[in-house]
Amino acid sequence: MPRLSLVIVAQNEERTIGPVLDAAREIADEIILVDSGSTDKTKEIAAQRGARVVHQDWLGYAAQKNFAIGLTSGDWILSLDADEIMTPELVAEMKSVLDDPASTTYDGFKIPRLLYIGDRAVRHGGFYPDAQLRLIRRNAGLFNERLVHEAIKVKGKTKTFKHYMNHFSYVDVEGFEAAMEKYARLHAQEFATKPLEKKDKGALYDILRPGWTFFYRYILRAGFLDGTLGLTLNLRYSAYVSRKIKYLRELRENTSE
Repeated sequence: MPRLSLVIVAQNEERTIGPVLDAAREIADEIILVDSGSTDKTKEIAAQRGARVVHQDWLGYAAQKNFAIGLTSGDWILSLDADEIMTPELVAEMKSVLDDPASTTYDGFKIPRLLYIGDRAVRHGGFYPDAQLRLIRRNAGLFNERLVHEAIKVKGKTKTFKHYMNHFSYVDVEGFEAAMEKYARLHAQEFATKPLEKKDKGALYDILRPGWTFFYRYILRAGFLDGTLGLTLNLRYSAYVSRKIKYLRELRENTSE
């Protein structure tokens, strides 16, 4: 089986870093955790599980992850967030795929993610399967330089695993709301100074887009099947879309003055 390097960037992730590493280290020949200044037990927990812990001041989401990738020596690189826990079924599937010579025809593999709010899984409304490119061949790609929603870009073929990993990103709905506010502002900062790619759709679009987002995710993508939690998340996600538009317009107006 080819050598696999696992990389994780982290800061104050003691809540989940142990289970993340426990789930993945069976398949990893090398574990590298790049820490940007944890004040909790993240580094100690990682070191106890055999990780090489490296300090790097925060460079931004994409740059930090690319720095971590640059430290690896494996044939394949698995980049996980510090709250993504692989299921045993996914680990077994990944082992099988990488042991198959046919895997070399691909530059990367996407992994579906099952989002949790606290201990409740969110299976509908566009929150699942949310497949992300996480496993790449060495030198096949890097994370694109973005302030938010960075993703690995490769030129070759990719494939999606059948099994998923659990994404324990938010302790509660308030944590989800805080993240959406942060992402809305980062999105606005990223695009405020960029030229418009398309004609400005105007104020009516700004008003209607959040409502359409809610309808699409809650009704067409069956967010209602997640009950009260589904309603709450989809309302807050549509509010996130509204804030993205609002913050972006404000920044562009200030820039043009």
